[in-house]
Amino acid sequence: MSESLKPLALRREGDGLAIDWSDGVRTFATWRTIRKSCPCASCNEARQKPADPFKLVSDVEVAAGSPQPEQMAARGLYAYQITWNDGHDTGIFTLELLRQLGQAST
Repeated sequence: MSESLKPLALRREGDGLAIDWSDGVRTFATWRTIRKSCPCASCNEARQKPADPFKLVSDVEVAAGSPQPEQMAARGLYAYQITWNDGHDTGIFTLELLRQLGQAST
């Protein structure tokens, strides 16, 4: 990603995040897509494990329902840290990752 490429506007739109980029591209990613792509160490480790067919859904997961951000804080000029309604908050989503996750809609 070019150093000069940056988001001009970020906004909640329907069930996801819309971003207008400085190169004129507009992207959209659902909250579910963003949450499933959390880059933190514990989420990366969980994705490496085979699915457990006997895993019970936790009370936190049931109460949270579909993933929704509760807060989205800038981390420097390169990333955002999202606090989710399931209590998870350790993922730092770089601008590059958010750009990759979004479906371009110009």
